[in-house]
Amino acid sequence: MRKLTKKILVVEDNDDCRELLALFVKRLGYKVFEAANGLQAIDRALAIHPDLIMMDLSLPGMDGNETTARLKMNPSTKDIPVLINTAYTGRVYAKGAFDAGAAGILHKPVDLTTLNMVLRKYLSAKTRQRDLSKDPHFALRFAPSLPPTQGHVERQRVFPSMVAHRGRPS
Repeated sequence: MRKLTKKILVVEDNDDCRELLALFVKRLGYKVFEAANGLQAIDRALAIHPDLIMMDLSLPGMDGNETTARLKMNPSTKDIPVLINTAYTGRVYAKGAFDAGAAGILHKPVDLTTLNMVLRKYLSAKTRQRDLSKDPHFALRFAPSLPPTQGHVERQRVFPSMVAHRGRPS
């Protein structure tokens, strides 16, 4: 199946961040849909049945965890993997996300290489056949393949310029 047939719903309340993430995902060859809040995300997920949802935690009204939990309670959307995309790094945030049903967590700002690797992993046919949020060993198997997070602070520093320059640091 070609990448273009895979649909990804990007849920982010910050217009610039949502636009940049959508641009990154489109550059990787996926079809992108967008939502700016939790209610919009649920409506869009029910309408388009995406293959994956990238969810911000800090959303107006209904936060990302509540939105994820509601998606996981609905028979039409319960099997869609939800990746949390957040700047929060504390264990309490990760626990809340996994308790809500998230399959994984990406920390902002995410670079294009990591994004590509993570999307390919979650959208592969083999991975889609099981619910990763119920596999306690997946994170341990997947973690070694991720690049070290040493540059996270530096990526946060240049992220505003990346938004201004649509994906290219100044």
